Amino acid sequence: MFSAFFGLVSLVITIVAGIFAFGVARQYVRSRLRFVDAIRNPMTPWIVGLAAAVVTLPVAILPLITAGTSMVFGAAAGLGTASGIKALKRGE
Repeated sequence: MFSAFFGLVSLVITIVAGIFAFGVARQYVRSRLRFVDAIRNPMTPWIVGLAAAVVTLPVAILPLITAGTSMVFGAAAGLGTASGIKALKRGE
């Protein structure tokens, strides 16, 4: 009974972390890094995603946060960065 509840809470935390990482990364690229030429490097989203996953990996020792949450957070940060770069290219 309780394991199903904690599994559901862990899933919700993972989804919220992914949505949060995507939104923050996209907005940060669009507002703060607008005039930085290095952000347009094709490797930037990969580097950001890997760095975010590695930085959040130590948090996986907490009971409701898993290594999968860290990976989702890193992937969402990378995808948010890529989305922000595309928005800059379109002129948004």
